[in-house]
Amino acid sequence: MVTSNLNLNNPFMPLSRSLSSLLLCLFVIASLPAQSQQTLRTSKAPKMQLVWSDEFNYTGLPDTKKWNYDLGGWGWGNNELQYYTKDSLGNAFVNNGLLTIVLKQQTIEDRKYSSARLITKGKGDWVYGRIDVRAKLPKGLGTWPAIWMLGSTTPLKWPDDGEIDIMEHVGFNPGFIHATTHTKSFNHMIGNQKTDTIIVKDFDTQFHDYSVIWNKDSVTILLDNQAYYTFKNNGTGKDAWPFDGPMHLLLNIAFGGNWGGAKGVDDAVLPAKMEIDYVRVYQLK
Repeated sequence: MVTSNLNLNNPFMPLSRSLSSLLLCLFVIASLPAQSQQTLRTSKAPKMQLVWSDEFNYTGLPDTKKWNYDLGGWGWGNNELQYYTKDSLGNAFVNNGLLTIVLKQQTIEDRKYSSARLITKGKGDWVYGRIDVRAKLPKGLGTWPAIWMLGSTTPLKWPDDGEIDIMEHVGFNPGFIHATTHTKSFNHMIGNQKTDTIIVKDFDTQFHDYSVIWNKDSVTILLDNQAYYTFKNNGTGKDAWPFDGPMHLLLNIAFGGNWGGAKGVDDAVLPAKMEIDYVRVYQLK
């Protein structure tokens, strides 16, 4: 007869068994493939549905049912050097499943460079959700591509109506991807903008997913589904949190300017292009 060492009167024994079971479950989950782990983690998360997209499965100018243009060469508040054109196949076109925005040497009025700035305002304005933009970025001194959002109020009052920079990249600092939010209380004009960076060494040779998820509590920026920047609603009102109203998406390449041209520009890098594989917008069902 074997005498057990189990103390049936030990009050901690049920807790010990529960802890052992928990550790076993954690071990099993950790042993699963990454995709299965993600399924377990998100199985109870609210589901989102696709509400707007452009897969660029056509040829020619960007779809006029989805895209408008900002037009002109007044410096855009940053002393930028380019003139933004409209309906120019030389600056924005769709072919082979990609939208391509081209920055090039072209004199228009008093500007030596042309580019395009596509916007969804009036054709895609959203309150909360997730936006994924899969893109390959240009390189070169002076280039300043951006994937970003502005409040859809008319007229826009900046920074009061909010700005979310999903991706900015300045050519003098290759590989550093910037995410930023601007509000009346926090913006670069007063030197206290909320921002962060992530390094993407192959930004100009490979496509990456640049994403934002935002709701009433926070704005989170992601790179290839990895969150690296979050701005939270501190509950003090619109000056700090203007992100409860409709916002729209912008895609563009600037040249030079206060930031993009802080270390000069190099005409030899032109033409420069940003290629976009898709834009997808999701919201809660």
